[in-house]
Amino acid sequence: MTELQTYAIAIIGALIAGGINTLAGNGSAITLTILTEVLGLPPNVANGTNRIGIFTQCAATSWVFHKNGRLNIARHKKYIIPIFIGAVAGGLLAINVSNEQFRAVFKFMMLFMLVAVLVRPKRWLRETDLEFRPKWYIYIPLLFALGFYGGFIQMGMGVFFLIIMVLGMRMNIIESNALKGFVIGLYTLFVIGLFHFQGLIDWKLGFIMAVGQTIGGFLTARFATKYKGADKVAYYVLIVVLIAAIAKLFLF
Repeated sequence: MTELQTYAIAIIGALIAGGINTLAGNGSAITLTILTEVLGLPPNVANGTNRIGIFTQCAATSWVFHKNGRLNIARHKKYIIPIFIGAVAGGLLAINVSNEQFRAVFKFMMLFMLVAVLVRPKRWLRETDLEFRPKWYIYIPLLFALGFYGGFIQMGMGVFFLIIMVLGMRMNIIESNALKGFVIGLYTLFVIGLFHFQGLIDWKLGFIMAVGQTIGGFLTARFATKYKGADKVAYYVLIVVLIAAIAKLFLF
């Protein structure tokens, strides 16, 4: 395989991952596999390099969602702050500790997530409950832990985010995806700095992957804001992503 063919595969895979990340999550399972198995990066460098495409993808999707009225930062800032603080803590840990041991537990977490998504599916298709006021002593620790996970691992962060925001905070799935992209993009910019100063980013490969992730995210965000049935599509994509991830983790 030539270098050009390798990069083409990387961009196409990243484009698919960008679309999956925008509607559901766990697209990093694709990009991290490409970075390690196709492009040959060590796991810790792949973890850092992967953040470049995540940031550019999130920046693109946030712009589209905000432009089309699906991202309200002011209304949800109380959720953003604890996630960001947790992500900073997780990112600091990630540059010093390998997360390879976590993969043994990850597949069982995916099973839990699939059950959470399948039980009472109507909850995933409702509009945001503007009257709901979660208790601060519940949502602050929960969102801090969510951010910590995202800063440390990232893979599967989008799925966890949707479960907490849709089921716990009673938000619409498309608005949850919009907020997810903004929050992840915000803390990812900081985490990129941490990885860079530790020499754990391959900028060339990161930007190559970012091309695909950004295009995939941008196009999918446009679809999500224009198509009336996008919430149903997002829900079904989430189910497919989880089933595929579980099959890969348990069978291969």
